[in-house]
Amino acid sequence: MATSTNSKMVQGHLAVAKAMNIPVSTKHCIELCRTLRYKNISYAKKYLEEVAQLKRAVEFKRFVRNTAHKRGMSSGRYPQKAAHEILKLLKSVEANAHFKGLNTGSLKITKLVANRAPNPFGGGRHRTGTKRSHVEVEVKEKGVADKKEKKTVDVSASKKEHTETVTKKVESVVPAHDHDHHDREVHTHTEGHNHTDHDHKHEEHKATSAAPVKPAIKAKVAAEEVSSAELLRRAQQKAAELKQRDKERKDAEQVSSLYDELQKKGSLRSTGVKK
Repeated sequence: MATSTNSKMVQGHLAVAKAMNIPVSTKHCIELCRTLRYKNISYAKKYLEEVAQLKRAVEFKRFVRNTAHKRGMSSGRYPQKAAHEILKLLKSVEANAHFKGLNTGSLKITKLVANRAPNPFGGGRHRTGTKRSHVEVEVKEKGVADKKEKKTVDVSASKKEHTETVTKKVESVVPAHDHDHHDREVHTHTEGHNHTDHDHKHEEHKATSAAPVKPAIKAKVAAEEVSSAELLRRAQQKAAELKQRDKERKDAEQVSSLYDELQKKGSLRSTGVKK
């Protein structure tokens, strides 16, 4: 028996193992794979050990020709050889999962498939074909989906809290408007007082007071916020200006030092040329 793993298939919280050309019946392997698929690996190992020791029969549902009934089931057998080979394969995939750092106590069989392999002929007088099978198993660590769901719920809750805090800040910025100032005002009714104009002005005031203020405040807050790209551009511009100033200062110091050297040597026109 040869076992192998595919590096492309073992990414994430998965572990894979294959048994190629094992000398067992393909029909027995198919029935065992159907029984143990989507089971915990600990349960599968215990089940196969009992089958190998003739303590437990495997229920056959597909290949039932000339198959006798067993206790508690309609048709069943004791495929000892196939159970022994698949048990070794499960131990191999468990070792692969342990090497990857997965929790071996919470592994679930997500894929268990048996296929027919090329059957070589014997070299004796009666050249009959022998039995060969390929078996592939894939296990996954349980609880990974729950962790992802919990992470998404936490992210959504944090986003909701952030939006609530932002709305509270915006509401605190908006000044409270007194809608009852018309009730507190005392109007002195004189001759020729026009109540229709007063009602019209009162309706205009209500319309203006009912206008939404929050979108304008939100737009103002968004305009005041400076993006990270703008901050980076400003920092780069400031650094370039400081660099240019430093370069100009160094050039001025170099020119002054050269001027002092020339003056010491007497090469300047102001000092005169010696004959």
